[in-house]
Amino acid sequence: MNEHVHTVSIQFDSKPMKFIMSTATPLLTPRHVAVIGAGAGGLVAARELRREGHQVVVFERGEELGGSWVYTSEVESDPLGLDPNRKLIHSSLYNSLRTNLPRESMGFRDYPFRRKEEKGRDSRRFPSHGEVLMYLKDFAADFEISDLVRLKTEVVFAGVGEGGKWTVRSRSVERECVDEIYDAVVVCNGHYFQPRLPNIPGYFHFSCINAWPGKQMHSHNYRTPEPFQDQVVVLIGGAASAVDISRDVATVAKEVHIAARSVEEDKLGKLPGHDNMWLHSMIDSVHEDGAVVFKDGNAVIADFIVHCTGYKYDFPFLETNSVVTVDDNRVGPLYKHVFPPALAPWLSFVGLPWKVAPFPLFELQSKWIAGVLSNRIALPSEEEMTKDIEAFYLSLEESGIPKRHTHNMGTGTADVQWDYNNWLADQCGVPAMEEWRRQMYMATSKNRLLRPETYRDEWDDDDIVQLAEHEFAKYQI
Repeated sequence: MNEHVHTVSIQFDSKPMKFIMSTATPLLTPRHVAVIGAGAGGLVAARELRREGHQVVVFERGEELGGSWVYTSEVESDPLGLDPNRKLIHSSLYNSLRTNLPRESMGFRDYPFRRKEEKGRDSRRFPSHGEVLMYLKDFAADFEISDLVRLKTEVVFAGVGEGGKWTVRSRSVERECVDEIYDAVVVCNGHYFQPRLPNIPGYFHFSCINAWPGKQMHSHNYRTPEPFQDQVVVLIGGAASAVDISRDVATVAKEVHIAARSVEEDKLGKLPGHDNMWLHSMIDSVHEDGAVVFKDGNAVIADFIVHCTGYKYDFPFLETNSVVTVDDNRVGPLYKHVFPPALAPWLSFVGLPWKVAPFPLFELQSKWIAGVLSNRIALPSEEEMTKDIEAFYLSLEESGIPKRHTHNMGTGTADVQWDYNNWLADQCGVPAMEEWRRQMYMATSKNRLLRPETYRDEWDDDDIVQLAEHEFAKYQI
């Protein structure tokens, strides 16, 4: 271990005396780090890496910062996302989207997502996607991150080369492919752009898709409700986007029928408060006359099926010689969802967990990665990390949690994400996650169930909001 040596002079009986004081603190090692993606994860990763003394380059294929929070009215040529040669659109935002978490719990820990009453800003507690994008741009400006980002620059290859260094090949509109060498790569490319389609035996395969005469799309390509005017629409899914899109479509559609996997029998049927919305069990079959038959025995002649069925993790640029794979939406093997043991710490991932309050989690993951790369924080041995991963996978299997939910922190106990965040905080030597964040997250979850139509504008946790605002007062930025 390297030591810093300090010479200290003191006065004793009017005579100066010198003492040599030694503190056994490690010297931090700066690294040259490539960050792939300039969304929320990539921006906070860049900040934490630079804070730790690393040299950082952020690659962003889009024309502006913000990642998945950049809205475009463009949609893909293949609305289902099956054609591998389709033009890819990396935004999955729909025009009406508002956050399903309050701004207080969304923001980074030391950069509060405060209301701004300026022209063009959305001061609502559950703001629009545009307000989140402006928050991220404010964050980048205040921490001077923008200069680290290469916009309109796509990473087409990232792999380990000679000497353990990483070769990153990128291309931009200004130049052809360029190879550069980095000590480490941090993957922050998000996971809300590659459509994942449902596994419904007897229904979802190419012959059925082609035989059913109606239109189909994945929610990735949903933007506005106008195309569904006076249509009978079947929407598959039960998560946040399905809830939002079904209600958006219902404003213009003739009928909206929602097919969800896990629905209590007494909840099936017409949805309260809506004249044209019904809740069903999952689809059983589709037919050439346009019929969609549900497992609850009901059937409709539909014009449109919308798949709100989530997304696949996808890293087409990453070459690890099969050290890291994506198997049924499990990215692995990864120690604590971040480091592959065989390539740690030189390859890491930010932002894989879902059903979480994402930005604070990204921040803690990034602090951990930055500290490990500088040698301030030690990882366990490769063998110990591998054993931990195996034990984690076994616990999921024993709990009946499918492989595709490996990174889902909404399964099991309600404290999974908070235990994870606090573990990360402990590794980084920073305070545990504020208790009010957990309380607010839980209060919002309960309110969403109680007031599914109005929870973004009606709530009962103003006391927790006051705690948050008191905490925010110490941050001047």
